[in-house]
Amino acid sequence: MEVYKKVRTYIEENGYKQLAVAQKAGISKVTFNAMMNGKRTMYADDLRAICLALNVSPELFIEVPKNC
Repeated sequence: MEVYKKVRTYIEENGYKQLAVAQKAGISKVTFNAMMNGKRTMYADDLRAICLALNVSPELFIEVPKNC
């Protein structure tokens, strides 16, 4: 599953509002919405800001091989 889909699912399942997460992450509503719909690339800086806003580790959304 793509990272943006994992983020979107997490937000929905935990009852967060996308606008609130976007504001806390410092990302515009339009840009955040485009990322959550797969219409804009979610860059590492975007994921970092979203994770900080949600107070979660990026590893929740990306698979990190155990060998790393």
